[in-house]
Amino acid sequence: MQAISENTRGALLMTLSMAAFTLNDTCFKLVGKTLPLGQVLFLRGVMASLFLLLLARFFGVRWPNLSRKDTVLIAVRSFAEVGAAFFFLTALMNMPLANLTALLQMLPLTVTLGSALFFREAVGWRRWGAIAVGFCGMLLIVKPGAEGFNLFSVYGLIAVAFVTLRDLTVRRISASVPSLFVTIAASVSVTIFAGILGTQEDWLAMGGREWALIGATAAFICVGYFLSVLVMRVGEVSHVAPFRYTGLIWALILGFVVFGDWPGNLTLIGAAIIVATGVFTMWREAQVRRRLRKIQAAGL
Repeated sequence: MQAISENTRGALLMTLSMAAFTLNDTCFKLVGKTLPLGQVLFLRGVMASLFLLLLARFFGVRWPNLSRKDTVLIAVRSFAEVGAAFFFLTALMNMPLANLTALLQMLPLTVTLGSALFFREAVGWRRWGAIAVGFCGMLLIVKPGAEGFNLFSVYGLIAVAFVTLRDLTVRRISASVPSLFVTIAASVSVTIFAGILGTQEDWLAMGGREWALIGATAAFICVGYFLSVLVMRVGEVSHVAPFRYTGLIWALILGFVVFGDWPGNLTLIGAAIIVATGVFTMWREAQVRRRLRKIQAAGL
C-alpha cells in the first residue's frame, strides 16, 4: 500500500512539475512579444539562480570536490543547457506552444538513440522500431517541405538535440555529484550567456506587466526545478516518468486559452505517435533494468 501511495505522489509531483514548466514557457512567450530575448532571459536567470542557491542551502547541498572528468561533463552539460535555452526560446517566440512542446516529447527516444550510438548501450529491435516510428511522428509535426515548415521548426529540433546532449551527459556524471549543484551550474551559465547576448540588444523600459511576467517565469521555473528534485525522491521511475507527457496536455490547454492556438490534425497525430512510442521505450527500458537487477541478484 505504501508503494502505491509513493507512486501516486510521484505521479502528482511530476504532473505539477510539467505544469510549472509549461506555465513558465507561456509567461516567457507573452513577455517575449515586447522585450528582447537576452533581457528577459538574464533577468529570469538572476532570479532563478538565486532561488536555486537558496534551495541548495535548504537541502544542505555543499560544493563538491569535482574530478577532472566531472568538471568537463558539467561544463558540457552547461553548454548544452545554454544551446537548448537559446534555440528553444527563439522557437517558442515564433511557434505555437503545443507544437514545440510536442517536439520535446521526443527526448526519451533521442536519449535512447544517443545512448546506443555513443555509449554502445544495448537497444533491442523493439526500441529501435519505436524510435523509427517516433521520428515519423516528428515529421508529421515539422512537415518538412510543406507550407507550414520554417526555420523555427529547425530551431525546435536543434533544441531537442541540445537537451539530448544535456541528458546524455548527466548519465555520465558521478552519482556523488549533487544533481542540484549541476542544475545551479547550468542556470548560472545560461544567465551569463543571456547577459552577453543582452549587450548586443537594446534593452527596453519595463512596466508593471513586464516585471510581473518575468517574475512569474522565474517563479514557475523555480517551482518546476523544486518539484523535479522532489519527484526523484519518491515513487518508482518506471511509474512516474510517463507522467512527464502531461506537459503536452498543459501546452495544448494553455496554447488554446492564452494564444488561441490549436494544432492541426497531423500535428496531433504526430504528437500522439511520439507519446505512445516514448512511453513504450521507457517501459522497455524499465523491463531491461529489472532483468539486469535479477541477474545481478542471482550472482550470474
